[in-house]
Amino acid sequence: MTEVNVINIKNPFLDQKPGTSGLRKSTLKFKEEHYLEIFIEAIFKSLNNLSGSTLVVGGDGRYGNIEAIEKIIQICVAHKVGKVIIPKNGLLSTPATSHLIRKEEAIGGIILSASHNPGGIDGDFGVKLNTANGGPAPESITDQIFQCSQSLKSYKISNIKIPDLDKFGVFSLGETSLEIIDGLKDYSDLMENIFDFDQISDFLKNDFSLIFDAMNAVTGPYAKNIFVEKMGLVDACVMNGTPLEDFGGLHPDPNLTYASKLADLLLVQKAYSFGAACDGDGDRNMILGQGCFVNPSDSLAVITANTNCVPGYKDGIAGVARSMPTSSAVDFVARALNIPCFETPTGWKFFGNLLDSNLITICGEESFGTGSNHVREKDGLWAVLYWLQILAVKNCSVSELIQNHWKQYGRNYYSRHDYEAIPSTIANQIFNNLSSMLPSLKDNKFAGNLVKQADNFSYLDPVDNSVSKNQGLRIILEDNSRVIIRLSGTGTKGSTLRLYFEKFANSQHNLDLNPQIALKDLINDLDHLLNISKLTKMEKPTVIT
Repeated sequence: MTEVNVINIKNPFLDQKPGTSGLRKSTLKFKEEHYLEIFIEAIFKSLNNLSGSTLVVGGDGRYGNIEAIEKIIQICVAHKVGKVIIPKNGLLSTPATSHLIRKEEAIGGIILSASHNPGGIDGDFGVKLNTANGGPAPESITDQIFQCSQSLKSYKISNIKIPDLDKFGVFSLGETSLEIIDGLKDYSDLMENIFDFDQISDFLKNDFSLIFDAMNAVTGPYAKNIFVEKMGLVDACVMNGTPLEDFGGLHPDPNLTYASKLADLLLVQKAYSFGAACDGDGDRNMILGQGCFVNPSDSLAVITANTNCVPGYKDGIAGVARSMPTSSAVDFVARALNIPCFETPTGWKFFGNLLDSNLITICGEESFGTGSNHVREKDGLWAVLYWLQILAVKNCSVSELIQNHWKQYGRNYYSRHDYEAIPSTIANQIFNNLSSMLPSLKDNKFAGNLVKQADNFSYLDPVDNSVSKNQGLRIILEDNSRVIIRLSGTGTKGSTLRLYFEKFANSQHNLDLNPQIALKDLINDLDHLLNISKLTKMEKPTVIT
């Protein structure tokens, strides 16, 4: 008989409000007594029919991953969950979790990751619930979890011994079955069903060199399995391929700032034909060519324009969606393909209803995330394989592919400026200042153009008619140039202020400008309008992409 204990705490935790990607806090916060357990209890109280159901649990390998999984298993046993599926060593990427939930018809999955945030004892930790469709829990459920946590003063946990997670097997834990599986196989099989691995392999072995940076995070084993074991490439094609608790001191965010070594190899040394990186939990990606950085918004547009190159999408796609801050490059492709294009708030959960209703097939965000209906998450390795498939079919370089795309559809000059870990009072002041100015901006000049629209973006879901308000401040000019401001919900220290700039140039204009030059008027006028440099006391943003 398994002993179940009810643990009481003195006061509820009042800070367990999930953001766009679950609950993210410092590692030390999650190590506080009862903190993780109470949040898991709140999740379980939000799930109906938990008893006898199947639950997937895994994480990105950051500090605390195994300890958290063991506690979650003990809580699952106390709640009489029927089956808990765990990957060997607890390592499971976010897209692989989404696929496994769908494949196993699980009630959901718990993902232990703070995604692209740093790891280690002094880094961050996170817990995210994905529901039965494989996607992030919608706001209705995350709000319910938060409300529950506000008054929750007890949780149930068993004292059962958990077997080592480094061996495959099925174990009986009271009324719960624990299944430790190969976390790589199901995902790799899925990728083989979408892409032609033989064609990609032949292309890569024919004087087209690849380097993939796993950033000492979860995609290392997946990349080695696909590129080395299945495609026969050399081991050295995967750098930083061993998952480490602190990501080897790296900040596992695949952009030009934090993946600077990879960027140097491609953009300065021009040592490889193709480079790519993924983040901590494997859902974000960065694509580089020899001397060429691919903006994530352009990546979404190129992926959408070339579905005929990929076996898994040769029958066409239903539609495409992008987050509001993402550039409208994909809109031009959608019009040419005569398919619908949806504009949603930031957060992958907003794509879920569109995917489940077959209104779209492909979707993406400017924050280095792209995906499709194969799972309900953004998928970094999928995007990398998609690009390689296109290049293999067209037998061209990354630069040639992107240049030809701009010649056909025009170029949306685009850049995001992140001011990270600034005082929340300053970030809120800048945001609120613009918010109060919005009514007076319309029909006035900004960056040499008249402002035709100035608002706080609101989204009406076409499937369930739910409304999501206050999703970002927008200034839209008569030439359709855009400036957008958002406060990010993914950091754990201070606030991150995100500024987005976009200007369209058709094929008759110069398509080879540095985006910071092309967008200079928008950047300077926004700084002048809001005194961003002065208030943040920063001469330049922390990260520019």
